[in-house]
Amino acid sequence: MGSFHYNAITRNGRSVVGSIDAETIEEAGQLLLGRGLTPIELNPARSLLHLPSLTWVQAALRGIKARDVILFTKQFSTMLRAGMSVLRLLQVLEQQTDSPRLRQVTHDILERVQRGEALHRAFADHPEVFSPLYANMINAGEASGALPEVLERLTHILQHEDMVRSDVRSACRYPLIVVAMLAIAFFVLLTFVIPKFVKLFERGGVELPLPTRICLGLHHFLRDNWVPLAALCGLAVLGFSFVMRTKTGRYVRDRVLLGLPILGPLFIKAAMSRFASIFAILQASGVNALDALSILRTTIGNEAISRELDQISDQLVEGRGIAAPLRSARYFPPMVVNMTAVGEESGALDELLREVAEHYDIEVQYATKGLSDALAPLLTVGLAGVVGFFALAIFLPMWDLYKIAQ
Repeated sequence: MGSFHYNAITRNGRSVVGSIDAETIEEAGQLLLGRGLTPIELNPARSLLHLPSLTWVQAALRGIKARDVILFTKQFSTMLRAGMSVLRLLQVLEQQTDSPRLRQVTHDILERVQRGEALHRAFADHPEVFSPLYANMINAGEASGALPEVLERLTHILQHEDMVRSDVRSACRYPLIVVAMLAIAFFVLLTFVIPKFVKLFERGGVELPLPTRICLGLHHFLRDNWVPLAALCGLAVLGFSFVMRTKTGRYVRDRVLLGLPILGPLFIKAAMSRFASIFAILQASGVNALDALSILRTTIGNEAISRELDQISDQLVEGRGIAAPLRSARYFPPMVVNMTAVGEESGALDELLREVAEHYDIEVQYATKGLSDALAPLLTVGLAGVVGFFALAIFLPMWDLYKIAQ
């Protein structure tokens, strides 16, 4: 008998997490349903050595890309609209997809559906490919009888998320590359270049200036302590990965990221874009506000904002609506709160949230450009400082050596 971790929704709409013992994942799902819990996520329990932060790396190595899933969803919707049966279109998708991993997953979903399993449960059993949001949207489409329309909205969500992730990655790519190159140059100069010049200066009888002595001291420190330093770095990576498995660790990390002076506003705007887009489409698909918030909590991708969504859900159960709890939330800007309030009063919440999502899409684009503009001078100063420091460490004693030679 194995153990399975679950994230589920109770009858009153509250989100709960825990573990359950069962022979198979299907049996675990049935046991949860028997307890009055609707599972959103249900995964086999993993050992402590498993690093969930590497899931996206594993998916990338298996050939699964966001655009593969987007194309899969588009084709799914088109064939459903053409009147093709689910079994037949899954067979076609299995044959047509270019990703070997996605082809394998599609085959497994086809077999499950042939055995009589619900379509959304078959998708939910592959969270490494199809997110909980994906399975919940299919569930909403099956329940409402409008699966093709729901899949079209899901395609829009996937494209929107891919665009926002691409914008954030492009904003962070240049600073990370520059910092990485600086670190590599610093290591190479300390390890290979500076020691050779120091030997030359010592043979010439030159008194080493302060920058050169600092570089030489750093070189000796790295040479004499590289084994404990490497072990410490390895333990730090493992410790960080282990802490990130906990909700508290993710919460602290996200609170720090959202509080950063330059990156924080960008992450908040990206989260608001995601919140408004997903919430609007869930509302248009017939998902009630309480269930939509429960789904958003697991798909927003930020534990700090997820905790605020928990508090909003609690107040929603008390009958306070959505806009009122949003006003007291820390990370929801006034525009989101006011548009939500107007949408609640007018009955057009999904339309106004779509406008909010479009607004924050533009804001994210401006923020990424502003981030690049703000970081460029800082990186230039940092690069100049590192280059100048090593230039002084090498050329000051070289100048003294030149004077001695004269």
